[in-house]
Amino acid sequence: MDVASAVVTLFLIMDPIGNIPLFLSVLKPVEPGRRRRVLVREIAIAYLVLLTFVFLGGHILRILGLDEATISIAGGIVLFLIALRMIFPADGGHATDAPEGEPFIVPLAIPLFVGPSTLAACLLLQRTSPGQTGPLLLAVTLAWALSGAILLSSTFFYRVLRERGLMALERLMGMLLVMIAVQMFMNGVRTYLAR
Repeated sequence: MDVASAVVTLFLIMDPIGNIPLFLSVLKPVEPGRRRRVLVREIAIAYLVLLTFVFLGGHILRILGLDEATISIAGGIVLFLIALRMIFPADGGHATDAPEGEPFIVPLAIPLFVGPSTLAACLLLQRTSPGQTGPLLLAVTLAWALSGAILLSSTFFYRVLRERGLMALERLMGMLLVMIAVQMFMNGVRTYLAR
C-alpha cells in the first residue's frame, strides 16, 4: 500500500476545508468556551469509528464476498460522484439537520467528519491491500490528524480564506479527487480484464 496516496485520498474524501462553514454553523449554539472541547470530542469519536472500520473492514468484505476489481471499480464510481458534488455543489449545499443544542456524534463526527464515503474508502483500501493493516492504520491516522487539525483551526481558516477562498479550495480538492477516482476505476477494469 502506498501510504502517501492513501492519506491524500482519505484527506480529500474527509474534505475538512469544505466542512469548515458547516462545523462553524453547527457549533454556533454551543457556548464559546465549550466549542473547542466539543470539537475535540467529536474528532475523537470519528477516529474510533475509523479504527472500527480499519480492523473489521476485511471481515465485512470477506462476508460479502467482494473481489478487488469490483471494489476498485465501485470505489472509483463513488469517489467520482463525491468529487462531482465537491466541484458542483447543490444549491443548498450540505444538509446539517442537527438536533437542537450541543451536537453529539451527529452531525459532526458522523456524517460530516467521517461519512459513508470515508468508510467505503477504508473498506476499499483494506481490500486492495490485504494483510497490510499497519500501513492502512498509519494512513487513516495521518489523514484524520490532518483533517482534525484543520477543523480545530476552523475559525482561523474562515477568517483568512473567507467563503470564496474555502469554495475555491474545495473545488480544487474535488478536481484532485476526480483524477484519483478515474485512476481507481481504470485499475479495477485492468484487474478484471487481466483474469
